[in-house]
Amino acid sequence: MKSFINQIYKWHPNTPFFYGWLILIVIGFGQFIATSLAQSTFGGVQDLIVTNMSWDRKTIALAATFGTWGAGSISPFIGRGVDKFGPRWIMFLAALFVSVGLIILGNVQTLWQFFFVYIIVRAIAGPSLQNVVPRTVAVNFFESKKNTALGVTAFSRIFGESTNLQIITLLSTFFSWRIAYRVLGIVALPLSIPIFLIIRHKPEEIDLLVDGNKTNLIKEKITPKKEKKWATQEILKLPSFWIVILGDGAAVICTSMIIFQLVPFLVDSGTSQITASLALTLGNLLGGFFIPIWGLIIDKTNIKAVAISVILACMLMTSLFLISSPGIISFSISLIWTSVTTITFVLGTMLLASIFNRESFGTVQGIAGLARTISLGLGPSIGAFSISWAESYTPIFLIGVSGYAITIFLYMNLSRTSNR
Repeated sequence: MKSFINQIYKWHPNTPFFYGWLILIVIGFGQFIATSLAQSTFGGVQDLIVTNMSWDRKTIALAATFGTWGAGSISPFIGRGVDKFGPRWIMFLAALFVSVGLIILGNVQTLWQFFFVYIIVRAIAGPSLQNVVPRTVAVNFFESKKNTALGVTAFSRIFGESTNLQIITLLSTFFSWRIAYRVLGIVALPLSIPIFLIIRHKPEEIDLLVDGNKTNLIKEKITPKKEKKWATQEILKLPSFWIVILGDGAAVICTSMIIFQLVPFLVDSGTSQITASLALTLGNLLGGFFIPIWGLIIDKTNIKAVAISVILACMLMTSLFLISSPGIISFSISLIWTSVTTITFVLGTMLLASIFNRESFGTVQGIAGLARTISLGLGPSIGAFSISWAESYTPIFLIGVSGYAITIFLYMNLSRTSNR
C-alpha cells in the first residue's frame, strides 16, 4: 500500500513537449480557483452584492482592501516556503481550502461573516494560487523564456478573472451571487487533483534541465550550475530592488484603483451592468493575450525600455478618461484602457526576474508580494473615498496619470537589471 501511494506521488506524465509548459497549464487551474475572489473580479460584481445586502460600495472596497492586505501579510512566508519546500503541497492544500471557502462565502448572512470569510480565503488564495507561488514556479522552470512564461501565468490569471466575472454576473442575474459562489466552490474542488499530480518545484525533480534541455541529469551525470542564493538582508539592501518595488507599487495602486471602479463608472454613465462587465472582461482578455507577447519581446530586448514604454502608454490612456463623454466613447476607452494597463500587474515581477535568479525568487516574490498587495489594497479604497468625497470619478483619473508618471521616473533611474 505504501509503495502504491509512493508511486502515485512520484508519477508524472511524459509529455512530447517541455514539462514546464504543462506546469503553466495546471497553474491556470489554481489561478481560476483563486481569481473568483480577485480584486478585479470583485470590483466587477460589487454592485450585485451591494444591492442584495443593502450595503454600499465603500464597504465592499474595504473588504477588498483588507483581503488583499491579508494576502500580502502572508506572502513573505509563502515565498520562503515555496523556496524551501516546493509548491506542490502549498498549492494543493490552498486549492482545497479556497474551494470550501467559496461555498461558505455563499452562505454568509451578516457583514462581519462576509468580511471574516472573504479576508481569510482571499489571503490564502492570493499568494498560494494567484501570484507568488505560480510566478516562482514559472521562473524555476524557465530561464531564457522566463518573461514569456510569466506572461502565460499572467494570461491564465486574467482568463480566470474574466471567466469568473462572467460566471458570477450571469448566475447572479438569474439566481443570486450566493448561488454563483457556491457553484464556483463545487467546480473548484476537483481541480485540486491535477494540481497535486502535476505541479513540481524544479525541472531537476523529473530529470530535466531548465528551459527544456533534453539532457537526462542522471544518465549524463550533469550537475546543474550553482546559482547565488540571496539572503533576505541582501535583497533589502539592493537599490534596484527598491526602485522596482516603489515603481511597481505606484503603477499597481493606479491600475487597481481605476479597474475596481471601472464597472461602476460605466454603469453610472448609463451602461447596463452586463455590458459594463463585458467591457472589463474583453479588456482583461485582450490585455492578457498581449502579455505573453510582451514577455517574448522583453526576453529578446531591453526590459527597461519596454517597461517605460508600457507605463507611458498607461498614462496616456488614463488621460483620455478626463476628456471623454459618457456612452459608447467611455465604453471604448474602458475596453482599450484595460487591455493596455493589465500588464502592470506582472511587469514588476518581470523586472525582478531580470535581477534575481530562481534559487531565491520565491523569497523575492514573497517580499515583493507584500509590497504589491499593500498597493493593491490601497487602490480600491483610495478610489472609493476619492469618488465619494468629490462626487465625481475625475480624481481617480488624475491620481492615475500622476502615479504612472512617478513610475516612469523611477524606472528611468533603474540602472541595473542583472545582479545574478
